Amino acid sequence: MAVTAAAPRTCSVARTLEIVGEKWALLAVREVFLGSRRFEEMLHNTGAPRDTLAARLRTLVDHGILERRRYSEHPPRDEYVLTAAGRDLYPVILTLMQWGDRHRPLRSGPPMPLEHSCGHRLVARLTCAHCGEPVDPRQVTRAK
Repeated sequence: MAVTAAAPRTCSVARTLEIVGEKWALLAVREVFLGSRRFEEMLHNTGAPRDTLAARLRTLVDHGILERRRYSEHPPRDEYVLTAAGRDLYPVILTLMQWGDRHRPLRSGPPMPLEHSCGHRLVARLTCAHCGEPVDPRQVTRAK
C-alpha cells in the first residue's frame, strides 16, 4: 500500500475567501441585505462591471449563498435572495462596514449609517454566546 502525504489543511478563512473574498461578491451580498435583489439594481448600486457582477452572482448561487428566484415569466426575470448561509454573512458585512467607517473614513461621515429597531445607531459587537462577554482577541485561544 502506498503512503501518500496528507493534503494540506486549508483554514476556514481561506476556504471562505475563495467564495466571498472578492470586492464585488461582498458588495452583491450587501446589496441583497439592503433590499436590492435584481441585477440592474445591484449593478447601479455597486458600480461593478456587468460581466464581473454576473460572474460573482453565479459563484454565490453555485455555493449556496444566494438563490435565484423567478419573478417574471414574460420576459423571464430572476431576483436574488439570501439563503441561510447567506444570512449568516450579515455579521461579516456589518463588521466590515464598521471597520471601514473607523479606519477608512470619509470626510462627510459614514456613507450608510444603520439604525437598529430600538431607534439608535447600530454598533455591532461580537460577544461570546456562552458568557455574553465581548470578544477580545487577546482572550481567545485555539480549542484543545
